[in-house]
Amino acid sequence: MQSLTHFLERLPYIGHAVAVYPWADVALVLGATIIAAWVVQHVIIRALRFMTRHTQTELDDRIIAALQRPLFYTVIIGGVMSLALLAGVADHTRHITVALAQTLLVFLWARFFFQLIKVVLYRSKDVPHITFVQEQTLPLFENLLAVVVVAGALYAIFSIWGINMTAWLASAGIVGMAFGFAAKDTLANLFSGVFILADAPYKIGDYIELDSGERGRVTHIGIRSTRMLTRDDVEVTVPNGIMGNTKIVNESGGPYEKFRVRIDVSVAYGSDIDRVEAELLAAAHDVDLVVDEPAARVRFRAFGDSGLEYVLFYWVPKPEQRGESRHLVNRAIYQRFAAAGIHIPFPQRDVHIRER
Repeated sequence: MQSLTHFLERLPYIGHAVAVYPWADVALVLGATIIAAWVVQHVIIRALRFMTRHTQTELDDRIIAALQRPLFYTVIIGGVMSLALLAGVADHTRHITVALAQTLLVFLWARFFFQLIKVVLYRSKDVPHITFVQEQTLPLFENLLAVVVVAGALYAIFSIWGINMTAWLASAGIVGMAFGFAAKDTLANLFSGVFILADAPYKIGDYIELDSGERGRVTHIGIRSTRMLTRDDVEVTVPNGIMGNTKIVNESGGPYEKFRVRIDVSVAYGSDIDRVEAELLAAAHDVDLVVDEPAARVRFRAFGDSGLEYVLFYWVPKPEQRGESRHLVNRAIYQRFAAAGIHIPFPQRDVHIRER
């Protein structure tokens, strides 16, 4: 700023005005500040809006809208700081004025970053390939980034006012270690929830089965736990720390959600195997829950102790329809076998009693 004053003093008329009138340099800085603020408001911002007008996303438009106010007031506050440096005030007053102006700038830009975080996160959850930012994880990421912004703003403010941060950081480190030991299980569930959402082994609506035997549809994936609704209409809540360290069978995964069901059937020796296979396929086709594609199929598996062992495979639209479809197909098989004279064998044992 002193170089600017020296430059102005070298100009014929302006230099004379600065020499004769002590406040002429203040007026010049004030005028330059107003002009710069007008240029930012009506030239730079409008140019940025014009460049982003034809883009396919609204993200850049919202960022520019949030950027307009901090840019404008940054120019104004910069002019105030320049005036404080040029005006003939005491060093202590000038130092306080500049520190207050810098603190105001920190608050101004911290508010902008808060708005930027919300805009980017809420836009990211609608992008298909970004899977870890979802409706239920937005508060987590928003709070974590807000903590980062607040910490940076506090550090900047303390530095502006000359406050030593060493003692504060040491105390925060001790408190953080104590908190980590006290809430290790909660933190484990929290990080596991983030990894589950990022890796996406399952999603809301999927039908899953755990190693422990629980089987049901996922209704909620939270930061701390996952909730699933079983076929008994009982909601089971499992901590994410357990979900992240157990084997999960996602029955809704794969190329489609259709689920394959198998039914083991045994027929008596001497049965017409072509008729058996035809009746099994017809029984599957009689049930509306069985889909046509993939088509049902029959496999002759083995020669059993009591009969010929067959397996009928068919598909249902959703995994939870396995039980109902098995009931209907079993009924159809029994009725068709009875009408066709195909016998279902059962184990028989001959018991010989020896008298002494």
